[in-house]
Amino acid sequence: MDVHPIKTELDYNAALAEIERLMDAAPDTTEGDRLDLLVTLVEAYEAKHHAINLPDPIEAIKFQMEQMGLSRKELEPFIGSRARVTEVLNRKRNLSLEMIRRLHEGLKIPADVLIRPSLPDLGVVVGTED
Repeated sequence: MDVHPIKTELDYNAALAEIERLMDAAPDTTEGDRLDLLVTLVEAYEAKHHAINLPDPIEAIKFQMEQMGLSRKELEPFIGSRARVTEVLNRKRNLSLEMIRRLHEGLKIPADVLIRPSLPDLGVVVGTED
C-alpha cells in the first residue's frame, strides 16, 4: 500500500483522484484501508493549506437572520433595545459577552465566530443594478 504524505498540490490532486476511485471500497479491505488513510492525509493537508476563514460576526448574524426569517425586532431579546440592535448591525457598537452568549444559545451561531473582531463597514454593496 504505497501511501505517502501530501506535500504539494500535485500530491493533493492525485490523492483526491485516488479517493474518488476508491469511494465504493468496502470497509476492512485493503482498498477500504487505503481510502481511510488517503482521506486522513487529505484532511490534514486541507486544514493546513486550504483553511476556510471564519465569517465576520455581523455577517454571520445577518445570515442567520435571513435563514431563520428574523426581523431586527426579533433580535432584541439577544442584543437589547431596537437602538442597540441597529448600532450592532451597523457596526457602531461591539457585541458584549452577554450578547455573544445569547446569540450563541438562541440563534446557534458558533461562539468562535461571534468573538472575532468585526470588519469595518466599507459601504460596498454587491449585486445591485444601476
